[in-house]
Amino acid sequence: MAVSPLEDRYKTEMNAIFEDKAKLGYWMAVEVALAHAHAKLGDIPKDAPSEIEKASKKVELSRVLEIEASTHHDLMAMVKALTEKCQGKSGAHVHLGATSYDIEDTATALQFRDAIALIRKHSLELCKVLRSLAVAHKRTVCVGRTHGQHAVPTTYGMKFALYYTEMRRNLERLDSALARISVGKMSGATGTMATFWGKGRQIQALVMAELGLQAAKVSNQVVQRDRHAEVLFVISLIGATLEKIAKEIRNLQRSEIMEVAEPFASTQVGSSTMPQKRNPHKSERICSLARVLRANVQTALENIALEHERDLSNSANERYIFAESFITCDYMLKQTASILSGLEFFPENIKRNLESSDGRVMAERVMIALAKKGMGRQDAHEIIRAASIESFRKNRPLLEVLSANKTVAKHLTRAELSKLFDYATYIGEAPQIVEEAAKE
Repeated sequence: MAVSPLEDRYKTEMNAIFEDKAKLGYWMAVEVALAHAHAKLGDIPKDAPSEIEKASKKVELSRVLEIEASTHHDLMAMVKALTEKCQGKSGAHVHLGATSYDIEDTATALQFRDAIALIRKHSLELCKVLRSLAVAHKRTVCVGRTHGQHAVPTTYGMKFALYYTEMRRNLERLDSALARISVGKMSGATGTMATFWGKGRQIQALVMAELGLQAAKVSNQVVQRDRHAEVLFVISLIGATLEKIAKEIRNLQRSEIMEVAEPFASTQVGSSTMPQKRNPHKSERICSLARVLRANVQTALENIALEHERDLSNSANERYIFAESFITCDYMLKQTASILSGLEFFPENIKRNLESSDGRVMAERVMIALAKKGMGRQDAHEIIRAASIESFRKNRPLLEVLSANKTVAKHLTRAELSKLFDYATYIGEAPQIVEEAAKE
C-alpha cells in the first residue's frame, strides 16, 4: 500500500528518475567515470574500468540494501556490492581516492539534469496549449477585473498570452539554473583533493568530461547547496504560475460568474451529497500542491549553511524535497495542460457579465473622449465619477445618465456617446499584443 500520493495518485514519468534503482545507476555511472579517469592517468590497469563497468550492470538493488542493513551507509553498500561483482583484481580499484559525496553529489547533478529535461518538456507542452488559447481568443471580449471589481474590457487572449509569456520566462530560469546545477566534484573529504596524488584536478576534469558536467571550481565535502536551492526555487516559481492559472479558473467558474469551467466528465461526481455540484477540484489541487513546492524551498535554503566543511543535516531532508518537488511540479504541469486543453467557455455568461454593470465599465473611455474634445481631464473624471454613482444607485444605464448631462452634451453628440459604449471596440491593441507574444 502506498504511503505517499507521489507513488500513485500524482505519479508521473518523473518517478523513474528518483526511484532507488535509478539513483543506484547514477552512482555507478560516476564510479565508472572515476575508474576511466584513473586508467587514463596510469593509476590503475587499463582493463579495470571495463571490468568495473561490466560489474555495474550486474549489481542488484536488493544486494545493496542487504549490505546497507549491516553497514548503515548507503554509498558504501553500493561500493561493496559493485566490488563483489568485479572480476579479477578490478574490484580493488572501485571508489579509489573518492569520498561518498564525490559520487553522490555528482550523481545528483546527473539526476537533476534528467529531471529538468522532463520539466522542460512538459513546460513546453503547456506553452503550446497556452499559445493556442491566446491566439484563438485574442478577440474574445470579456470584462477585466481589478480588486475583484469590474474594470474595463479585455480579452481572454490577453489572459492566456500573459500566462504564456510567464511560462517562457520560467523556461529561461530553468535553463539558467540547469547550467549551475550541472556541476560535479571529485575533490575528497574536505575539497583539497589530497587523496589523488597531485592529480586531483586532472581526475576531476576527466570525470566531468565523461559525464558531460562542469567541475566545481571550489568545493568542500559537498557541492554547495545554493545550486540545489536555486533549482527548487525555479520549480516553485513554475508552481506559482500554475497556481495563478488555476486560481483564475476557479474564480471564473464560480456559479455567479461561470465564464469558463474545467473539464467535467459525464460520469464525474462533484459532491457526495450535492448532486448538482461541478467543483473545480483539479484547479484547487494545483493551488494546494503549489504550497508544497514553496515549503520545500525553505528547507533547501536552510541546507545552504552547513557547518564547517559540511555536516549531515541536509542529507535526510533532501531524500524528501528533491523527488517531491520534481514529481509534484511535473504532475502539476501535466494536469494544468489537461485542464486547459479541455477548458469549457460559456459565451453567453461572458457577454452577460460584460454588460452587467449597465455600461459603467466604459466610464474610462468616455472620460478620455471628453478630454480629447477639450475638457480638462480631471473635470471629465469628476463628471463621469458622479454619473457612474448615479447609474449604480438608480440602476440606470450609464449611457442614459450621461445623455441627460448638459455638460457632456456640449462635447459629445448622442451618436458619438453611443458609439463609445461598444465593448468590442474598446480592447485597445489586445489582438496585436497577443499576436506579438505568440511569435516567441
